[in-house]
Amino acid sequence: MQGAKRKVTQAVLYELVAALFVAPAIALVFDKGLAHSGALALLLSLLALSWNVLFNSLFEYWEVRQKQRARTFGRRLLHALGFEGGLTLLLVPVMAWWLEIGWWQALIADIGLLTFFFFYALVFQWAFDLIFGVPESARDCVPGACNG
Repeated sequence: MQGAKRKVTQAVLYELVAALFVAPAIALVFDKGLAHSGALALLLSLLALSWNVLFNSLFEYWEVRQKQRARTFGRRLLHALGFEGGLTLLLVPVMAWWLEIGWWQALIADIGLLTFFFFYALVFQWAFDLIFGVPESARDCVPGACNG
């Protein structure tokens, strides 16, 4: 599977499977019902997915206007900090409101989610590639068949 179909399948599966892990954890930690926690997990996933599309569009809009366009370590670090910082600004108020908790508790919960998603992303993408194959961009060239 390649192209847009792969990207959409990956994004939807990533968020759905994540919600299956996050909802019970939220229910357990915050003593909320599974339906309440599941709705929050889906809302957080929707916000993260929307932020991902918006942030990456804005970042690429900025990036293409730079004199140096190379994706250096510094630029990748800037991207990661901008994405995660913006996501935190979006999610913390939503979690505080939804769970009826203080902002500090919501920030700690967000840090917990960030930690979970670091490891989850690693495992999910590995499993996704095993099941659906790696994208063409990650395939080794066959000698004599590579362009350039």
